[in-house]
Amino acid sequence: MSLAWIEDQGDRLVVVNGNTAKRGALTPELYDAIRAAVDQAQDVRVRAIVLTSAGPFFCAGGDLNVLIERRKLPEDERRARVDLLHDVIRAVRGSPVPVIAAVEGGAAGAGLSLALACDLIVAAEGAKFTAAYVKAGLVPDGGLTSALARMLPRPLATEMCLLARPVEAARMAALGVVAELVEPGETLAAAQELADALAQGPREAQRVIRALVGQAYEQLEAAQLDAERNAMAQAVAGDEAGEGISAFLDKRKPRF
Repeated sequence: MSLAWIEDQGDRLVVVNGNTAKRGALTPELYDAIRAAVDQAQDVRVRAIVLTSAGPFFCAGGDLNVLIERRKLPEDERRARVDLLHDVIRAVRGSPVPVIAAVEGGAAGAGLSLALACDLIVAAEGAKFTAAYVKAGLVPDGGLTSALARMLPRPLATEMCLLARPVEAARMAALGVVAELVEPGETLAAAQELADALAQGPREAQRVIRALVGQAYEQLEAAQLDAERNAMAQAVAGDEAGEGISAFLDKRKPRF
């Protein structure tokens, strides 16, 4: 059985983590599948990417057996291995279409980093989110500290990273991190429904909105106001705005 693959479902691509024997631990095959899906999403027919697992756990993060071997490498090579993960996180963040994580069971370590890099998270009730690094004497990577700092109160982010205490999906939903909370086994179906909803919207406007939201955490308000001004000046003259405004005035559903 492959450790990762892409299912092309027309207007969405589903990346499946097939490493079920190791609770969805990260693999080079998963990295390749995610990057390939982002590349394929340049096709205008693709409106969303869904990340899911073939097993009962979304992603347990790094494989400790692999990390044992990594200890033997020179530091520059160890840095390069971390950069492989960071390239995947950047690919998800820079995707031309929204990326949705369907989290069954839980997400731990770099698996949590991967989930938080997505635009939307659908999680099963009872799923747990854990920054598990400290248990192995390690520190977060994959942009986890940055994501937690943006999404959670500092005391909770610190608690997760220092004590590795799991946070249940219901609490993450209450904090706004999880977009939808569903019954176990239903996350993929719910994520596909979100993808269907996104497919009804304006693709280019969605791309610009994602970019604006992402950079809003990185720059001062004055620069963000300029970015929004420039984006709006372009959007209002575009075909999507023409259809959207006409549909609103005509009291009909837009045909993007």
